[in-house]
Amino acid sequence: MKEIKRFDEFIKNGIVKKVKHNQSRVIDLKAKAEKKKASLQERIDKIELTEGNAEDYVESCYDIIMLCIRAKMLSNGYKASGLGAHEAEVSYLRNLGFSEKEIQFADQLRYFRNGMLYYGTTLDKEYVQKVLEFFNQIYSKLKKLLEK
Repeated sequence: MKEIKRFDEFIKNGIVKKVKHNQSRVIDLKAKAEKKKASLQERIDKIELTEGNAEDYVESCYDIIMLCIRAKMLSNGYKASGLGAHEAEVSYLRNLGFSEKEIQFADQLRYFRNGMLYYGTTLDKEYVQKVLEFFNQIYSKLKKLLEK
């Protein structure tokens, strides 16, 4: 997998634009992430992880992470749209102080999630366990950043 571009490149290419701060939208994105996180946790607590539901967990983790990143970007006056928007949002993790290892795993998650949606990629339970571990780690960091 190739190295993810720097956030500034996405700005230069017009994928990321400066926008007016919209606090109500930031609050909405944070609330949606919290709601989806609670739903995910309920599923984890009640439903055993199987090959059949593994991809649902990955999609949920990815969606929650992206909602948090979007909320933080918007609170800092940025919005990504169009082709490359998700990659730009993952790249923003650098601006938030995440490690290259975390950024690379988030980008791999983006890549696999895209593959699941559009190309029929399947994921095994072992990879999903890694995603869940990563999710718990990154979510707590993102939540702390959103509280600032």
